[in-house]
Amino acid sequence: MRHLPVWLAAAWWGSLTSLGFFVVPMLFANLPTPAMAGNMAAKLFSAQTYVSTACGLLLLLAFGSKRPLVPMDTAGAATLFVVGGVLFALLVEFGVAPRIVARENLALWHGLGSAMYLVQWLCAGIVFGKLLGRDAGAQR
Repeated sequence: MRHLPVWLAAAWWGSLTSLGFFVVPMLFANLPTPAMAGNMAAKLFSAQTYVSTACGLLLLLAFGSKRPLVPMDTAGAATLFVVGGVLFALLVEFGVAPRIVARENLALWHGLGSAMYLVQWLCAGIVFGKLLGRDAGAQR
């Protein structure tokens, strides 16, 4: 159980990495039209929001449980990045994505959504790094 937070952070960061940097570019490179790729990407990004939210909430529960799985200093340092990452995921899903789907000022909203996805990816990576550093230190 003590490795659960590391696995959650790894799943969060890894799923963001796989989807954003490999899967979606492959959709646009291999599907017949950009519209088809965009529609599929929208569905995958929506599913990613649920993965991000679940991982983030489970991490926060692990940080705040009565028998914490993470030392308080690590949990405190990582909490801000967990909350930030989840907030960016939700903002993209409910604030930016509907405007992209509606093709409303597409360049602006796509750029903003991409930037917010990158910030979410960085938040997840920082959390993963902090938790991994804690585990690496515990192994010495």
